[in-house]
Amino acid sequence: MASEMIVNHHEKAYALLQADAEKILKLIKVQMENLTMPQCPLYEEVLDTQMFGLSREIEFAVRLGLIEVKDGKAILDKLERELSALHEASIRK
Repeated sequence: MASEMIVNHHEKAYALLQADAEKILKLIKVQMENLTMPQCPLYEEVLDTQMFGLSREIEFAVRLGLIEVKDGKAILDKLERELSALHEASIRK
């Protein structure tokens, strides 16, 4: 029973971090489509702030033993790849 709870907490923590990464991606998509271009300081500030916040969340989850370091890095790496692709697409417009 206790091991089921631990697994459930691990899965829930990972899912919440994934959801936060998706929120960042959506926020940046909206910002790029409607508000500013990637060269704008506001865009950079929002992106930096959001990425920093997510990295701190991941670090906290790792310290609690809720996720593995490699899984946290994978979340950040995936988000960075998606944001890079989004940025490239916006430049080509």
